[in-house]
Amino acid sequence: MPSLTPVSIAPLLPERFREVLGDDYAPVEAAIERAGLLFEGRVIWHVNSTATGGGVAELLHSLLAYTRGAGVDARWMVLGGSPEFFRITKRIHNNLHGFNSDGGTLGDAEMAEFERISGNQAEELAALVQPGDVVYLHDPQTAGMLPRLSDSGATVIWRCHIGIDSPNDVIRAAWDWLRPLVEGADCYVFSRREYAWDGLDPERIAVIAPSIDAFSPKNQDLDPAVARAILGRIGLCDPDGVAPTYTRQDGTPARVDRQAKIDQEATLPGDAPVLTQVSRWDRLKDPVGVLRGFAEHVANPDAHALLVGPDVDGVSDDPEGAEVLAEVRAARAELDPGVRARTHLVNLPMDDIEENAAMVNAIQRHSTVVAQKSLAEGFGLTATEAMWKGRPVIATAVGGLGEQVLDGVTGTVIADPRDLRAFGAAAEELLSDRALADRLGEAGREHVRANYLGTRHLMEYVDLLGAMLAGSEPG
Repeated sequence: MPSLTPVSIAPLLPERFREVLGDDYAPVEAAIERAGLLFEGRVIWHVNSTATGGGVAELLHSLLAYTRGAGVDARWMVLGGSPEFFRITKRIHNNLHGFNSDGGTLGDAEMAEFERISGNQAEELAALVQPGDVVYLHDPQTAGMLPRLSDSGATVIWRCHIGIDSPNDVIRAAWDWLRPLVEGADCYVFSRREYAWDGLDPERIAVIAPSIDAFSPKNQDLDPAVARAILGRIGLCDPDGVAPTYTRQDGTPARVDRQAKIDQEATLPGDAPVLTQVSRWDRLKDPVGVLRGFAEHVANPDAHALLVGPDVDGVSDDPEGAEVLAEVRAARAELDPGVRARTHLVNLPMDDIEENAAMVNAIQRHSTVVAQKSLAEGFGLTATEAMWKGRPVIATAVGGLGEQVLDGVTGTVIADPRDLRAFGAAAEELLSDRALADRLGEAGREHVRANYLGTRHLMEYVDLLGAMLAGSEPG
């Protein structure tokens, strides 16, 4: 039977954000002081399904480090599962986005396996939790733990990071399947108001948008020469002798040593305009659509396209990743040879999550424009990360992407996510007009500074828990 796995988190001082926020840091200091009083003697538990790969894991690595740096005892546990369990949770994930890609059902047999895996681990955590603690259960994978933990005396919050603006019958059926498990939570947190499910107590719904860490290996400033050196090390560009270095989350120096698995005819020319999408190998991210949109509608003969994702062997909770990568490879093989020579499929190693993040950072900074051509999206922090690096973003008007990317201000928003011609036209414009790309990129960085840094996220959680824990005492 799978068991919970603890994730070690080194504390980071939120004080470092003072250099980014300036006078806007004062409210952060006030929130930290309040948190120290509010959470004294309590443990804040977070549970999700993986410590590597995907936006939730990245968010927790950063957010919990700053939470611990603020003097709060925050802990992170990862839910284990069987292959069948993760097939079910992938089906739930797709269904909650309106797709039934594997044709499978969510019925009594699936619920039995779901509860079997979750129940044992819920008992495991309940033995550690004390009255007055707070438990955050992230996304559908953890929903089966909620009934048992609601009886532990802790405040239990179910945090759903996924959703869609216009639910269809597939989505509503998934809600109905999951709702009996999650409805007993003390609070339901969604990334957008539009994602809140029908049938949940509206008084217990909260909305908190995700955030990024400006100092993480994925988002820290990199000299252009160092970014290119990292691309040289992973095999995407020709090496030029500069050391491929970065700074780890704990402040220690590090070097990129591993290579990526890359499908390419030749290395990327150093001066080429580059369109990049970074995402899991997931049909909902439409990597084949990105490839076709570039091949069919970008006329710039010097432009290159990068599709970047994790090495599928390093992501345990996504059994469809290898299938999608195979589909992208097949689509690339069908391209005209001249166009295919300007496309690159990049599989980044997951052995060291911070090294992987530094690779993504270097790729985004080397890019001219970053795309997020999702067919459905919970929020889409890759767009936030790209804007923080001063890159314009082409995004589809789905989920949180349409909120983050301001059309004509920080990038281009495509109304129809399947409109390859509109996607290609937007890419052509930004790949060919560097002045426009730079102007939109600068506006994007300021937009992120004002709205999507982790300090805002931290303050909102303190406000939420302050209201929920008022008058309660730790165990």
